[in-house]
Amino acid sequence: MGELERGNGFDHEPRTRVVFGAGVAARLGKLAAGLGARRVLLVTDPGVVRAGHAGRLEASLRASVGIVECFTGVRENPDTACVDACLQVARSLRPDLLVGLGGGSAMDTAKGCNFLLTNGGEMRDYWGVGKATRPMLPLIAVPTTAGTGSECQSAALIADAQTHQKMACLDPKATARIALLDPELTLSQPPAVTAGTGIDALAHAVETAVTRGRNPVSLLYSHAAFRRLVTAFPAVLRDPGDVEARGQMLLGAAWAGMAIENSMLGAAHAAANPLTARCGVVHGLAVGSMLPHVIRFNAVDPEASRAYAELAGVAGIAGPVDTPAEALEALVRRIEALLEVAGLPRSLGAFGVAASMVPRLAEEAARQWTAGFNPRALTMEDFAALYRQALSEPAAAGAA
Repeated sequence: MGELERGNGFDHEPRTRVVFGAGVAARLGKLAAGLGARRVLLVTDPGVVRAGHAGRLEASLRASVGIVECFTGVRENPDTACVDACLQVARSLRPDLLVGLGGGSAMDTAKGCNFLLTNGGEMRDYWGVGKATRPMLPLIAVPTTAGTGSECQSAALIADAQTHQKMACLDPKATARIALLDPELTLSQPPAVTAGTGIDALAHAVETAVTRGRNPVSLLYSHAAFRRLVTAFPAVLRDPGDVEARGQMLLGAAWAGMAIENSMLGAAHAAANPLTARCGVVHGLAVGSMLPHVIRFNAVDPEASRAYAELAGVAGIAGPVDTPAEALEALVRRIEALLEVAGLPRSLGAFGVAASMVPRLAEEAARQWTAGFNPRALTMEDFAALYRQALSEPAAAGAA
């Protein structure tokens, strides 16, 4: 059954201007001035500061807009305490534009700050979709990693500092006005960051291609992202200085972010979030550990199986004479090969996850918002089976 036959129409309104190319980060100041900015809050993390990116971009801003303040306290997987600390700086500065510089954590922190600065309240007030009632400040997103695609999304993912529950706060007003994609900014990534964020981007392309909400627009982005990522990811792992491959990774991550915006994610991300919150597994590695098992679980559904086969076909992983089952196997093998090249352990046990943790992890995964978009419905028992498969070594071939 085709996408339109299934009733998956769409309402697509691109909100983000994408500026791409080596060296384009130098244009930040002029782009900010073009949005009428006079007072800018630059939101970033200590690693980006050490790499020298924050200083260079701050200088570009000062040359064009004058008043710039930096918040450099972004943490990985930002929580409400991190956003509150950023908000204190913002309230003192009273900016008219925000810049999120770094990985998804920096962009999410900037978005979270934007919610509270312009609309008041607490982050939990915006958990869900379209909860902001007042206009928000313009945001320029400048990724230094190729992973989350947050630069092209309306969501701020913020964890509750007490419960560790990750809250997805989505609002069109939170979307970046400009995404500034400069592959030179990603050259400073440590190899582990390149691997983890690249796995996350790949998972985004794969999951968005099969969700219940997939539609002709989301599939354009999913397929375009996956075609780039399957080639560029091993290239940047082999040669971290390959600017061309870095650029393809950035575009792939951004297009996958657009796919998320139009079709959401699925069970691999639902299963990954508790692994990060409860076991400290880096997000990209958690998603990658679960992805092959989720693909096999979903492939029991004929429509999902065809969607996976189509994804394999557009990336040249499978050919026109391959059956859907053969294309699916080729897709899983390629993903597992990429995970191996990235150095991802074959078992969750390598991250300290124990079998005794499975019931609680499964309970939390079943409550994740993204689980509802998965092409095949999951129970808590299904998630438990997926975790047990991911604890085995090598990856299990069966589905729950």
